[in-house]
Amino acid sequence: MSTTNDNETFWEHLDDLRSVIIRIGVITLVFAVAAFFFKDWLFSIVFAPKSSSFITYKLLKGDEFDIFLMNTELTGQFMMHLKVSLVAGIIAASPYIIYELFKFISPALYANEKKYSSHIVFAAYVMFVLGAVVNYFLIFPLTIRFLGTYEVSNQVSNMLTLGSYMNTLLMMTLVFGILFEIPVVSWLLAKFGLIKSKFMKRYRRHAIVVILILAAIVTPTSDIFTLTIVFLPIWLLYEISIIVVKRIEN
Repeated sequence: MSTTNDNETFWEHLDDLRSVIIRIGVITLVFAVAAFFFKDWLFSIVFAPKSSSFITYKLLKGDEFDIFLMNTELTGQFMMHLKVSLVAGIIAASPYIIYELFKFISPALYANEKKYSSHIVFAAYVMFVLGAVVNYFLIFPLTIRFLGTYEVSNQVSNMLTLGSYMNTLLMMTLVFGILFEIPVVSWLLAKFGLIKSKFMKRYRRHAIVVILILAAIVTPTSDIFTLTIVFLPIWLLYEISIIVVKRIEN
């Protein structure tokens, strides 16, 4: 990519942006096509949490189960294959996507802004990935086990659709990826003087109540052990945020 500078016209900047978008699109498409042809491997990962053979259930030593998924649309499975392949392509290409976008905007930043921006982008990316991993190995399995096996009566059988399973997985991955940005957002707010560690400590009890409510919504189960497992990482993020804010103040 040609380096953008102040002497370039608006249309030249636009051409640079178009080149960036095209390269991002091509790389993402390459990864998506590769994921499409590795269907068995890809969906073995996606469907792993719906069975008691998943590593999380083995560690917790829960009862055996296997959630049955059904497809109700003629093109449902093929379209889901395309959708999951595209998401996998975006995930695989995400480091390159971030690199290209940052490379495009960095010439417009001052040296100190570049330093802080690169740290923020890297931290935000790492925390989002960490949130997605925690969701996949902990939060989503516990949620799908409870909701997928819950019965109001033995006269009613659960028949989850493929779309319901995938949409829940993707939605929760996005939610926890965003939740794990709390320390990064706190760092930014502290940097601009919009939040203080004393304020966060003073309202710690209120924050704990909110986190408990959030954990109860994410995993609507009477199992206190499961609720605690969901609560702990979110509460830990809040405590880490207090430390981050305090370091900025010092």
